[in-house]
Amino acid sequence: MALRSVLTGVGSYLPERVLSNAELAKRVDTSDEWITERTGIRERRIAADDQRTSDLACEASVKALEAAGRDAKDIDLIIVATATPDLTFPATAARVQAELGVSQGAAFDLQAVCSGFVFALATADNFLARGQAKAALVIGAETFSRIVDWEDRGTCVLFGDGAGAVVLEASEEDGDRGVISTFLRTDGRMHDLLYVDGGPSQTQSVGKLRMVGNAVFRQAVEHISGAMLEACARAGIPLDEVDWFVPHQANQRILDGVARKLGIDVDKVVSTVAVHGNTSAASVPLALDVATRDGRIKKGDLVLMEALGGGLTWGAALVRV
Repeated sequence: MALRSVLTGVGSYLPERVLSNAELAKRVDTSDEWITERTGIRERRIAADDQRTSDLACEASVKALEAAGRDAKDIDLIIVATATPDLTFPATAARVQAELGVSQGAAFDLQAVCSGFVFALATADNFLARGQAKAALVIGAETFSRIVDWEDRGTCVLFGDGAGAVVLEASEEDGDRGVISTFLRTDGRMHDLLYVDGGPSQTQSVGKLRMVGNAVFRQAVEHISGAMLEACARAGIPLDEVDWFVPHQANQRILDGVARKLGIDVDKVVSTVAVHGNTSAASVPLALDVATRDGRIKKGDLVLMEALGGGLTWGAALVRV
């Protein structure tokens, strides 16, 4: 019987500090009304000065392991999706592995910016489905506040910090739970629409986030919609059979635009952007955890996760939880 990757636990973590729109308006030329109208964001979380991306990732992982009824000895693969690693190297995943007390298997980072968690989920699924790992921690974790230009009102209002994690386990059980299909794409020709203007090779610096907002918005609605349809087509499952849509939380207008384009009931779209902001690779698992904990997403539900990020990258994953 073929192996399938089953999602057995989900967890998340948000830093304590809340940065409201009103507080931001004291730092840059903006207002709560301006931000809310254009993005749907009311507040975001900011990591403490002594909190690293790995710290956020570990907190979320502990909760995911608890939800799955597993511990460190059960995990033999850790993938951390992040664009804000602790260090240039080694991988943030290696630090997470050590902090959690995992002493076996592989651990590595994956960089696809806001699409990172979907890419990491697809990668872990391939490891498990081929029998190369038994149980994986798939984590999206970011401290985007460290690379935001706090003088650029077009971007600083969007981003926040946080982490989300899931436990995926290889299963031979006869049933339809697990990762059903994934779809991933990258188009490097659009790299200058969303990027950081620094890096060790090119500038010997960290750099700050830069974005051509209107262009990214158009690409997001088009490509996220396409990825969702493709993931469903690969599974032979109509879009209207999906119980819940868990998108990357970039901007409420993007979420609404995709829903309109595909005729999706907005009540089936999980939105946490108002209180989380855009947490890049962390946003999908954060939203997934919120909707799982509040009882919306139940065992057996069909969930479609989707995202678009710098690269440009985009993708979708269809999972029966």
